[in-house]
Parts: sequence; C-alpha cells; structure tokens
Amino acid sequence: MSLVRLVFLMMILAGAVWAAWSNPTTDDYVRFVESELHRALDRLDERTSARDQRLIHEVIRAQSKQLMDGVVRPATIRKNRGLFSWYETRVVGTTVVVLGIGGRFVPISGTEEAAKTIERLLQERF
Repeated sequence: MSLVRLVFLMMILAGAVWAAWSNPTTDDYVRFVESELHRALDRLDERTSARDQRLIHEVIRAQSKQLMDGVVRPATIRKNRGLFSWYETRVVGTTVVVLGIGGRFVPISGTEEAAKTIERLLQERF
C-alpha cells in the first residue's frame, strides 16, 4: 500500500472517529430545542405588545425546564447511527426532524410549521 493511500485511509478513519465522538446526545438536542424556542419568541416579539412580550417570556423562562423535560424529551425519538443521530419530535401536531452531526443540529423538516403553530397558540392565549 502506498504512503498516499495510507495517509488517505488514516484521514478517513480520523474523520469517522471524530464524527462518532462528537455525535450529539439527547441532552444536547433538548438544549438546541430550548434555544430555538427562545429564538422563536424573539421573532414573536416583533408583533406583540411589550406587556405581552414580558408575560410570555416570564412564563416560558419559568417553565422552560419542565417544558423540555415534560413535553420535548418524551416526544423525541433518537436514532443513533454512530456517526450522526436522527431526531424526530412530535409536537403540536407536527413532526420535527433534525439531523445531529459533529456537535451541530441541522433542521430537516417541520421546524417552520411547529414554530408557526406555537406562535399562533401563544398569540391566542395572550
């Protein structure tokens, strides 16, 4: 085997080890969903009154851990493929699909529909 092929093989192997080592966990995914929820709230802020904004933020921030542990975590299925993970979460009548790879998350489908539904529900309540 030539030196070039050996180096190439070592690089492929190192990349696979790195991908497996940095494969996000379910806890990482829940933190990602929580940060996305806060970003969705920031977008909602542009169309709601200051009083409603404060109320919504206070409620969400106070209940964030319970919301993530009580709603998101049980509604999530993680398919660990070694080098990456596939997350499916069923929330507000929508299936959200996210790819986790290299310590990052890439939304595949359902995120916009879920965000719009949550936004509509918050506006109806407040």
